[in-house]
Amino acid sequence: MADAGTPRRVWIRNPLAILAEDAGGGIVVEGTRIVERIAAGAQPSRAVDETFDASRHVVIPGLVNTHHHFFQTLTRAHPVALNKPLFPWLQALYTVWDKITPDAFRLATRLAYTELLLSGCTTAGDHHYLFPKGLESAVDIQVEEAGPIGIRAFVTRGSMSLSVRDGGLPPECLTQDDDTILSDSERVLRLFHDPKPGAMVQIGLAPCSPFSVTKRVMRESAALAERYDCRLHTHLGETLDENTYCLDVFGQRPVDYIEEIGWMQSRTWLAHGIHFNDDEVVRLGRAGVGICHCPTSNMTLASGQCRTCELEAAGSPVGLGVDGSASNDNSNLMEGVRHALMLNRLTYGAERVTHLDALRWATEGSAACLGRRDIGRIEEGREADLALFTLDELRFSGAHDPLAALVLCGAHRADRVMVAGSWRVVDGQPLGIETGQLREAHTRLAHALRSGS
Repeated sequence: MADAGTPRRVWIRNPLAILAEDAGGGIVVEGTRIVERIAAGAQPSRAVDETFDASRHVVIPGLVNTHHHFFQTLTRAHPVALNKPLFPWLQALYTVWDKITPDAFRLATRLAYTELLLSGCTTAGDHHYLFPKGLESAVDIQVEEAGPIGIRAFVTRGSMSLSVRDGGLPPECLTQDDDTILSDSERVLRLFHDPKPGAMVQIGLAPCSPFSVTKRVMRESAALAERYDCRLHTHLGETLDENTYCLDVFGQRPVDYIEEIGWMQSRTWLAHGIHFNDDEVVRLGRAGVGICHCPTSNMTLASGQCRTCELEAAGSPVGLGVDGSASNDNSNLMEGVRHALMLNRLTYGAERVTHLDALRWATEGSAACLGRRDIGRIEEGREADLALFTLDELRFSGAHDPLAALVLCGAHRADRVMVAGSWRVVDGQPLGIETGQLREAHTRLAHALRSGS
């Protein structure tokens, strides 16, 4: 048995299937990390303190979400935004989002974290760019909410400084001036960003898009990222309208623009990355710029299809994101894995993209986008972030390959989830969260937002 102060050794034993090599007999977790893979029929190299029988479970690395907008859980299937492409969709919802209160935002964040966790996600990235009056401490709220839930948080401090009056899209009430944005960006980096392996909270800088901030914000965000060793994130290449806007305003395509302002670098990962030409794909790959593929959102808004295979072949890390819950309309990353497989097979054919590719994008690929080498795989030395699924539902009956069944048959809820060596979901329920009460309170505030009360 472990002595007081000595990390406990837990053997997750004999899984039904596991997404790892030479681990048919399971893995040993010590403290927060994976310390041993066990071959089928073998035993751990030394004594363990606890054994968990995983014979009913398919074990995969915890999923890593690289793009989301938590506040949008309050406006799912909202009538003002139904059946619209991106720019009209944004303009319609800006009239609702400017009314979000801190209490509503806190519940939106809690619900998004919980929903992601239940889908097998252990690292939750969010792109928060909405700071109406009263919501200036949004990043602080997101960091506070992650702790009790036990999920890793990668919160990006977004920004919008160009309103309609300045030639941008958002109303003035949703924008901040450059000095406020840059000052608060440095504040949250100093307070919350932990660049070390095993970090539970990391901060990135994420001006919303080329059409919503000034060049100064983009350039100085890049300088801050260098100083504080953090990542850079923005939307890019999502729609043809964006290409047209950049050509009209900047006289150049979006990729040329980010190169000019110092973002063509390996600290950067981009959301969507759909409308790149061949030369741009090569340049992005050469620079090591990551791409977050958001298949569900791209289909919902009919934005287009990300060139995942070409980008990855060129050298760009490719990860997955659920995107905002007003364009998804949920926060289920396991469902996003299935959508990624289906959409990319439609693009590339059935033989070129497999279920293993889609799972890799959501784990190792997403971790690479975030610059993390401590998560995303099941191997010695990595953090013990794991998602365990059972195949007990009728949807899986008759399935022969358990790993393929997760994706092809539509797994959507994990039975167990471990983050940093601790169970955070047990028997399909998040520990410490009463989901019925959370849903009721969140729904009440969402409806109040719609009515303006």
